[in-house]
Amino acid sequence: MNQVTEVKHEGKTIAKLIPADSWQEGLSFFSNDEDYLQVGTWSYDAGKQLARHVHNQVYRSINRTHEVLYVRQGLIKATIFSLNQEEVGVLIVSVGDVLVLMDCSHGYEILEDQTMVLEIKNGPYLGAEIDRRRF
Repeated sequence: MNQVTEVKHEGKTIAKLIPADSWQEGLSFFSNDEDYLQVGTWSYDAGKQLARHVHNQVYRSINRTHEVLYVRQGLIKATIFSLNQEEVGVLIVSVGDVLVLMDCSHGYEILEDQTMVLEIKNGPYLGAEIDRRRF
């Protein structure tokens, strides 16, 4: 089983690469309780029932967009930068891998044809002019 790779800047984790083969039996979270995005996996056998539930309405203050990428097909190179646009690390993200991006800047290079990625981020989306700045 491959280990989760963390990219850190000034002692703070700003990105996590969760390899496809790092899923464990049961419920397992890769995020810390205080992270804006909670990222975990499930793995259960047939017949397992998860209790019905509703998430309570709780006020949360979020001031930055965070992203989760899941590579369904292909290969990407993710370059991770600090919020001050300093390069901090490069991660190769393969089929089945999950990349969690927090408090960082980033860019991607597609390394294989037909690459397919699912992107999940917190909203609402306020438009490109407000939500991001290219550099």
